[in-house]
Amino acid sequence: MSRTCASTYISKMWDSGWRAQTLVAGTMLVAFGLVPKAAFADEGGVSFWLPGLYGSLAAVPASAPGWAFGTFFYNTSVHAGADVAAAREITIGRFNPTLNVNLSASVNSDVPLLWINPSYVFASPVLGGQLSVGMGGLVGYSRTSLSGTVTATIPPFSFVRSDSITDTVTGVGDLYPQASLKWHEGVNNFMIYGTGDIPVGTYSSTSLANLGIGHGAADGGFGYTYLDAATGHEFSAVAGFTYNFTNPSTNYKNGVDFHLDWGASQFLSKQVLVGLVGYFYDQVTGDSGSGDRVGPFESRVIGVGPQIGYLFPIGDMQGYVNLKAYGEFDAHDRPSGVNVWLTFAISPAAPPAATPTPMYRK
Repeated sequence: MSRTCASTYISKMWDSGWRAQTLVAGTMLVAFGLVPKAAFADEGGVSFWLPGLYGSLAAVPASAPGWAFGTFFYNTSVHAGADVAAAREITIGRFNPTLNVNLSASVNSDVPLLWINPSYVFASPVLGGQLSVGMGGLVGYSRTSLSGTVTATIPPFSFVRSDSITDTVTGVGDLYPQASLKWHEGVNNFMIYGTGDIPVGTYSSTSLANLGIGHGAADGGFGYTYLDAATGHEFSAVAGFTYNFTNPSTNYKNGVDFHLDWGASQFLSKQVLVGLVGYFYDQVTGDSGSGDRVGPFESRVIGVGPQIGYLFPIGDMQGYVNLKAYGEFDAHDRPSGVNVWLTFAISPAAPPAATPTPMYRK
């Protein structure tokens, strides 16, 4: 791609209003950064990466440079069995991990969150691509409960204890800086991105419910979008890896996580798209650190579900709303359930097409 002004080369690529709108939607879908959900993965707490963050149009450049604003409401309801419950009880110090423990228990968590993310798209190309940066954060509520029966043995003695714990928290999450570069060539769109976690959110190592993760993290990856403006066909996939730093409160270090988010959609009109979304999340290395008392605890989960999106003008800006949901399955060392996203975003609209000046001859 030539190193021309981003707004110029984008406007040249799309010769109709609704095609420019799809570019705006793509930018808004991926400008929101990351948010932790209360799923008991990795340290028996929350993982940095939120599966499902990326979706349709993920790698498509913006139609115009400038400021954009995105927000989404996210709600998850998940359940896990004895493996996760045991790891969490050990993490918060409910029993000694050197005991021979037989745990019949379960964990349930309900988490509504509101995510807020301003971002900025630069007009000047960087390495021939379109650069955008942003910073995300959240406010929310988490309610997590654990219930079951613990049988612990120190030969020749044993004891039985019934556990029922419920923790709630209301507060703010960590901060999530982001940056991405995007390129366009015909129906093909490419992206590289980087993000991370600044651990300033509400967190306690002895609590079941948290909104922060208690440690820093770095994440990066690449994405691709196929978008045929003539037919309205679209497919996107974004893959990346998360490197986790040691939690200073617990001396626990999560393993490296791999994640793949995808989306497929069909534009039914200039404003409406429908399709499917999905993700695959897998921890590729085990946990470690002096605070790791539960072993590798490698997490995995798969999710899939429907989506619908709608584009509309807001003054001289472009608005977008999207509703999607995921049902999770094949979970290992991690709860599974259902999560729902309602996204709203605004960004600069594409510049209007130039109208030729009529010429008159005498």
